[in-house]
Amino acid sequence: MSQKPQQAAVSRCPSCEEPLEPGDRYCGACGYDLSVVPARPEDSPTIALNGVAPAPPPDGADWPAARDSDGRGHPAPVHAAAELPGTDSGGSPLPPPPAAAPGEPAASGEPAPGVRFDRPGEPEEYPLQAPDPRPAAEQDATAAVEKVCVACRAGRVDDDGYCENCGHAQPRERDHMEQESGPVAAVSDRGLRHHRNEDAFSVACTALPDGVPASVAIVCDGVSSATRPDDASLAASRAAGQSLLGALPRGTHPQQAMHDAILAASHAVNALADEPATVREQAPHQNAPACTLVGAVVTAGLLVVGWVGDSRVYWVPSDRATPPARLTEDDSWAAQMVAAGLMNEAEAYADERAHAITGWLGADAYELEPHTASFKPDRPGVVVVCTDGLWNYAESAHEMAEAVPLDAAERPLHGARVLVGHALDGGGHDNVTVALLPFPAPPQGAGSA
Repeated sequence: MSQKPQQAAVSRCPSCEEPLEPGDRYCGACGYDLSVVPARPEDSPTIALNGVAPAPPPDGADWPAARDSDGRGHPAPVHAAAELPGTDSGGSPLPPPPAAAPGEPAASGEPAPGVRFDRPGEPEEYPLQAPDPRPAAEQDATAAVEKVCVACRAGRVDDDGYCENCGHAQPRERDHMEQESGPVAAVSDRGLRHHRNEDAFSVACTALPDGVPASVAIVCDGVSSATRPDDASLAASRAAGQSLLGALPRGTHPQQAMHDAILAASHAVNALADEPATVREQAPHQNAPACTLVGAVVTAGLLVVGWVGDSRVYWVPSDRATPPARLTEDDSWAAQMVAAGLMNEAEAYADERAHAITGWLGADAYELEPHTASFKPDRPGVVVVCTDGLWNYAESAHEMAEAVPLDAAERPLHGARVLVGHALDGGGHDNVTVALLPFPAPPQGAGSA
C-alpha cells in the first residue's frame, strides 16, 4: 500500500511562533494546519526596500508580474538615483545630508542630486511590491468579452485556442470572417471540406475628387496546389484594396485604378516567393504562392470590374423581371474550350479539367493579363463578387439571381450571409467568399439596416 510522504517535525508554529508538541497536527493557539508545512529552512528573511517584510498574498492570489520585472521575479531598478532628484530608489524623500565634522574638508565636487553615499549595503534580491490595482481592473473589464467555446457554450477559450471545459478546438480567425464598410459587405467561410480558409477579401468606401461616393470590393482565392495560398490571397486583397483607395480620391479613372490595383496585388504575391532558404529546403518542390483575384468599383453611375483567374462578378437588378448578367469570363480550361467552340458550356464545366485555371497571380504565372471592363447600368441592383466556392452552387446568372435575397441592396451583410449559407447547404466543398455592392453607390454613411 502506498503512503503519503511524511513531513519533518516542526518545533514552532510557522504562523504565530507558538511552541508545538510532537505529533501536533494543528497549532493550539491559531489553528494553523501543520500537515502541509515543511520544516523552516535555515536562512535569513529577505529584507524589503522599506525595511518591513511584505504581507504574504492571499491563498490562490494570481498577481500579475511586476511591470519592470526581468521575468524571473527580480524587479529591475525603478530608476537611476540621479534621474529623480530628492528621492531614493524606493521613492522615499531623502534625509538632509550630514554636516561635515569640524576641521574636515568638504567633499571635492558636488554629488549628483538625490545620490546618497551613506546608504547601507543592500541585499541582492528584493521581494515584489504589491500589484498595481489598475491592471487587475483592466482584466476585470475584459473578462466580460472573453471567448466562449462554440461547442459547449460555457468554457473559456485559452490562449492555444482550446476550450478549458470540454477541450474542443475553436475555429481559427479566418475560418469565418465578416466585414461591413458603409453600403458594401463581405463574408468568407472555410466551408465544410477544407482544413483552412484560403480566401481573403477587402471592402471599403471612399469618394472621388468631386465628392461622388465609391464602393470597393476585392475577393481573392488562394490556389491550393501552390504553397501558402492563404498568405497569397491575403497579400493580394490588401494590396489591391489599398491601391484603389489611394488612386480613386486622386482622380484616377476607376478602370485604370482597377488595372493598377491588380498589378499591385501581383507584386505583393510575387514578393512572397522570396522565402528564406530554410523554407525552400523544407518544401523544395512546391510552387510559388498564388491566388486569383476579382474586384469591383461602384460609383453613382459607373460599375468597373477587374479579374485574373476564375472568381466572378454577377449583376443582379433589383427588378427581378429584368435579366441578370455575369460580367467576367473565367481564366480556365473550360472557358477556353467554350471560346474555341470545342465544347458547349455544359460539357466544358462537366469535365474534370474544368476548374484548371489559365491565369493567376504569382511568381510562376505565365504572363499577367489583368482583365477590366466598365458598365453603366440603367437601373438599380446589386453587384455580387465571389469565388467559385459560391458560383459552383449558382453558376448561371439566373441561378445566382435566385439565390440573392430581394433586399440584398438594402441589407448587403445579410445578403452575403445568405449566399454563404446557400453554398454550405449545397455541400460546402470549397472555401466560399462573397461581397455585395449596391448600385448605384449610396451616399457615405449608409449601410445595412
